[in-house]
Amino acid sequence: MISQTSEPGESKFDTSRLSTCSIALNDRSADQAFAAIADAGYTKVEVHEKVHFSLFPDECDHVALKETAQRHGLQISGLATYVGGGLDGREIAFGYHDWVVDNAQRFTSVGFASNQPAELEEEFRQMKQAIDLAAYFGARSVRVVPGDDRPENIETLVPWFKRSADYAAEKQIVLCVENHGDRIAGTPDLCLELCEKVDSPYFGILYEPGNLMNDTGTDYKRALLTIKDHIRHIHVKDCKRVGDGYELQQFGEGTIDFPWIVAQLDAAGYDGDIATEFELHDMRPDEGVKRFYDDFVRLFQS
Repeated sequence: MISQTSEPGESKFDTSRLSTCSIALNDRSADQAFAAIADAGYTKVEVHEKVHFSLFPDECDHVALKETAQRHGLQISGLATYVGGGLDGREIAFGYHDWVVDNAQRFTSVGFASNQPAELEEEFRQMKQAIDLAAYFGARSVRVVPGDDRPENIETLVPWFKRSADYAAEKQIVLCVENHGDRIAGTPDLCLELCEKVDSPYFGILYEPGNLMNDTGTDYKRALLTIKDHIRHIHVKDCKRVGDGYELQQFGEGTIDFPWIVAQLDAAGYDGDIATEFELHDMRPDEGVKRFYDDFVRLFQS
């Protein structure tokens, strides 16, 4: 991840692995969003299910989406989906943004946390659909969610994530659960338990230090050291403690030590993408996406 050829004063960060999440430009068409992302300096984009991507061909022209990315010189590097979680997983995630699930009837109730065989098979079908689309786009990763991710559901989730990981292995796609909330996904020790039980190099955690701090005040360094062997993807945004909670910041204005994170990931053998995720509200999204690129890279200047 750290470039070995940088000159003094230049960034040591290998920008070829830098991606960004399209959620930052949720009010733009894919064409407009991809243009802004490319103009900011990125060569990779992670498309968000609610915003610029859908599993369903009648809601998203997958051929046109791929062609649009290519026209702007972008590789679709990841699919930020909610497969595995059904409607429950989407409603929980969308709640952070005050969004609603417009096509609720197309999803199972709680995904892989269900006790209904028909629902489980339908969720697995949608999981395979997401993996197939990732392969079509040439993406590396698919974000997955547990749905009802109370700790007592781990044993229910494991066989279905195992089955999903086996299918993902055939397509060379990695599946990753994003750190979020205060249940399995947001608790490093429970993430570790889930990953060890699924036991696949194609299944792991989407490490998100900002979410860990914002959601529960979790020590992001301890979290990384706990799950480092199972990190399959990364989202980054900075934050710092303000009063009794945390607030998002521009890179370098918060307290997260990103060079330390990258060094730890390098040592653990992580060679995947790092995706910035602009979610501030004090500037236009296209300006924010550009500043996130510049400020993150600047953190690694010698």
